[in-house]
Amino acid sequence: MAQGRDATPSSFAWPLRLRPTLGLALNAVLLAACLGAALAVIATSHQTRVQYAQLQALEREHQQLQTEWSQLLLEESAWSSPSRIERLASDRLEMRLPGIDEVEVIRP
Repeated sequence: MAQGRDATPSSFAWPLRLRPTLGLALNAVLLAACLGAALAVIATSHQTRVQYAQLQALEREHQQLQTEWSQLLLEESAWSSPSRIERLASDRLEMRLPGIDEVEVIRP
């Protein structure tokens, strides 16, 4: 039995007897590639979430600017209405429409 025991390798010594082989190197390369791919997926997912949050913020800002623009257009149309300009011209500048006898037609 003692001889059988010596022929069987010890279960604790097997990692120490590993020799670098092509299969082991290939496994190490494949493991590194898998880890690299996993890290790339994680980084891409994070970047996608960050950029989507930025997109939502920019869309909110765009909507606010569109609302402000439409309000400014309404305000501009109110300030430049012909009736308001005519009223200001008559009140502040004392302008008036000329009468029929005050109009002169100049022909070329």
